[in-house]
Amino acid sequence: MDRVQGISLFIRVVETGSFSKAAEDLGITQPTATKFVASMEKRLGALLLHRSTRGVTPTEIGKIYYEKCKGIAREIEEADDLASLMQSKVRGKLTISSSVAFGRRVLMHSILEFMSHHPELEVNLDMDDRYINLIEQGVDLAIRMRRLPDSSLGSRFLGLNPWVLVANPKYLRDHPAPKKPEDVRNHQALIYTTTQGDHRWSFTNKNNQSEIIEVKGPFTSNNLSSILAAARVGMGLAAVPWYVAYQSVKDEVLEPVMQDWSLPAQEIHAVFSSPKHVPTKVSQCIDWLQSQFKGEWWKGIEAGKTE
Repeated sequence: MDRVQGISLFIRVVETGSFSKAAEDLGITQPTATKFVASMEKRLGALLLHRSTRGVTPTEIGKIYYEKCKGIAREIEEADDLASLMQSKVRGKLTISSSVAFGRRVLMHSILEFMSHHPELEVNLDMDDRYINLIEQGVDLAIRMRRLPDSSLGSRFLGLNPWVLVANPKYLRDHPAPKKPEDVRNHQALIYTTTQGDHRWSFTNKNNQSEIIEVKGPFTSNNLSSILAAARVGMGLAAVPWYVAYQSVKDEVLEPVMQDWSLPAQEIHAVFSSPKHVPTKVSQCIDWLQSQFKGEWWKGIEAGKTE
């Protein structure tokens, strides 16, 4: 039994006037309680309790010690309550990591809305396309767009990030829109060099038939905004996420092509440092994000806030 438990025991002995009742309250044996209080008295060099056949009463020193112990117990209880309160509220600093395009076009607006519901929360949104180590860099939550390998990290599935093949209508007037994957070989491709297999585009139709096509074109970039810009001025076909293309499609600057065939959708995952101890600010943020990525979620991105 440690000193904090000993304080609780001593308080119960004084308040009940009985070693046996105090021991029962704390789930220990009466000999253990008697022995521990005796060791306290030996350590302090003072008699704390009078023992008699009628019960147990505190000595003069015991009364003073009891009041001090009560104060310590109250402080401990208040500290526990404060820790529980902080754990139950969304507050403090939350560091979130995301890719540049997804962070700027999607996550930023969702997180700002989440913060409006939790005014005691501070967020550091770190946007970087490089892979980061959560623990080494002090990141609470990372949003990743891929199937996750097994690891000691915690993760939760948030939703799907579908991709679409698009082109400028002017480009399509001079280059008839492809109807099947093989037709893509005859087009200029604008190639995003981070995902989708780079120069190898994979397509699947409604019958689950799949084809992989080698593409080529005048422009490659590891930045989705650059690929979108090239598509908007009519340089060729672009495979981009729907959240990147949607506003341009809505404005009729781009149009989807070959819609009977789909590009692979990416899984969106929330990743955090430990699956066992998840702070409330992290779990509540993940719950919020899960609610944001349902159905055709990319259509909820407001015009004028995606560039």
